[in-house]
Amino acid sequence: MAGHSKWANIKRQKARVDAVKGKTFAKISRQIIVAARSGVPDPAGNFQLRTAIEKAKAAGIPNENIERAIAKGSGKLGADNSMEAIRYEGYGPGGVAILIEALTDNRNRTAADLRAAFSKRGGNLGETGCVGWMFEQKGVVTVADVTDEDALLEASLEGGAESYEVTEEEGEPIADVFTEVTNLEFLQQTLKDQGYRIVQTELRWIPNNTLEVADPDQAQALLKLMDALEDLEDVQSVTANFDMADDLMSLSMV
Repeated sequence: MAGHSKWANIKRQKARVDAVKGKTFAKISRQIIVAARSGVPDPAGNFQLRTAIEKAKAAGIPNENIERAIAKGSGKLGADNSMEAIRYEGYGPGGVAILIEALTDNRNRTAADLRAAFSKRGGNLGETGCVGWMFEQKGVVTVADVTDEDALLEASLEGGAESYEVTEEEGEPIADVFTEVTNLEFLQQTLKDQGYRIVQTELRWIPNNTLEVADPDQAQALLKLMDALEDLEDVQSVTANFDMADDLMSLSMV
């Protein structure tokens, strides 16, 4: 799980940079549209929508953009209901398993974009099911202000968490707290009630086993592929089953 959390930390750093450039607006707006369409268009009664709105606000998306996305998802602006969530699977350099979640209104376009990204960077897009069995979906609440691990453990257990992992992000201790998907909302509320600052709440695919990547060339090729996949407009998340040393992981920030 360690390599996965390190990549998650890097993605959060990249997201802050992308938010300044406005690159995340379209992706998060899609999440809001789908969440509003799949449940009630009121965040108070729709946890998925509430989480997407919190993510939008953290990324600096203006309130009018958020309201427009909710209205579109609820059908008030004549939303196109062809938007659908699709999971893609493939292999990166060295046989690393990669799982991709996308929101798209054109399957052919998305598949073509993914296939091109894989083939140009030493990987290949596989068939549905080729690597999905290697991952398990969990709810993850990321919290800041982690100064006392004993207190975090107690709060996490009270919230029904299965485990947690503390890492450092820009010199600040950050914890990923893991739970079953159905318990995510309860865990988030428990940690919030305990005074923790919630950085992010999400569903995340966790690899059952990890593949150690030690070769610098392979590491750089793999991280470039992950970046290229993340940058595709239709892609919402990218997960892989690799682990690597911090100095190799830092190659993705170059």
